[in-house]
Amino acid sequence: MENNNLLEEAKKYGFIQDQQVWLKPFMNYPARQVGEVKESEDDSLVYFAKRFGMFQEKVNGLLERIATSENKGSFLMKVLHMKEQVGSYDALGDFEQIFHALSKAEEEINGTIQQNREKNLTIKISLIQEAEAHSESIEWKEATEKLKDLRTAWIKTGPVEKELTDEIEERFKNAVENFFERKKNFFEDKKRMQNRAYERYRELINQSYAIMNSEEWEETTAKLKQLQNQWKEVDGTLPRKTMTNLWNSFRKAHNHFFERLKRKIQKEKNASREQFYEQNYERKQELAAEAERLLQDQSLNDAVKRAKELQAEWKKVGPVRPEVSDAVWERFIKACDRVFEMSSLEHYIRKRQQASNETFSETDGLQARINALKDFIKSDRSELEVLETNLDKLNDSPSNDAFRNMLKGKIRNFNRKIGTKTALIEMFQSQLSAISR
Repeated sequence: MENNNLLEEAKKYGFIQDQQVWLKPFMNYPARQVGEVKESEDDSLVYFAKRFGMFQEKVNGLLERIATSENKGSFLMKVLHMKEQVGSYDALGDFEQIFHALSKAEEEINGTIQQNREKNLTIKISLIQEAEAHSESIEWKEATEKLKDLRTAWIKTGPVEKELTDEIEERFKNAVENFFERKKNFFEDKKRMQNRAYERYRELINQSYAIMNSEEWEETTAKLKQLQNQWKEVDGTLPRKTMTNLWNSFRKAHNHFFERLKRKIQKEKNASREQFYEQNYERKQELAAEAERLLQDQSLNDAVKRAKELQAEWKKVGPVRPEVSDAVWERFIKACDRVFEMSSLEHYIRKRQQASNETFSETDGLQARINALKDFIKSDRSELEVLETNLDKLNDSPSNDAFRNMLKGKIRNFNRKIGTKTALIEMFQSQLSAISR
């Protein structure tokens, strides 16, 4: 059935003559031979009808791509090539219809090209105006990037009418080249200024190195400060890396001298500082010794009052040498802790006696105090365990440093208090042993 339709179509547009297959004339195209009879006349006609179908599919495929493309102008040469094939393609079919379809596509493409060229002209005029606006700019970096972008946009923009091409190309080129010529001249002038500034910096550096080992302390200090002021007054900017190297070299000479001066002053201060440290150390030893005697020399209430006074005095005493600071502080705070723990213990015993309305014998009193201290230690250890658990769970983030240090401080305090209570227990146990003997 299909071949019958193709045969009818082929006979409509072609014929057989002297065992040759001919295409009938159409439009301005004369009849032309498209092939020879190979097997039968009908088979040959069907064959060339099928070839027409293949050509028709190519044309339809091209027209579909043109219809969906945004850049229709790129298909013009393909359309023209297809039109040329209308007069030479060996097939039998309605070539006139194909010719008209391709002519219509050509016309539409030419119309689009014309519109695009008008659009391109508008775009390029806008690009020229932008380029001319930046042509006199002194914002070298920003304008350079902008003109590079404009040049890229110019290249990407399609052609305009041929009679306008040279004029607008020249105008855009002049705007861009004018800027880059000005930029080149500017940086050449800047380079000359930088060279003068560089030589001036080197001169100041050499003067600094010439006097950095001087022992004329006051005179050299004044001279170096003068050189520092002159450094600030140098007119000219250099590349960051060059400037950094020059500054480091200049600063090295100045640092060398002022470090020597600092060591000289420090050396002179050290003697008086050592004396200052020693006086403070003697005073803190005195305060620690007095704190240790409080429970022997005074009543408990007076000892507590005096311990608080000693702590206030301790804060007023200046620093001591680092190597003895912790030891003397531990001695003092343990002595104060002993007073305060004893006060807390006696307060607890009194309240217990009042609550039970009983009076302890000497032995019972000592034992009650030992038992109370053991209960206190048990409570302290429980709190200590919580603190240590919290510390172990804390991650190593720097944001936790303050909280971590607080926990460590509390742990030290609990350990010290437990030690103080343990010492009191040992004291009371010793007193019990003495009574037993």
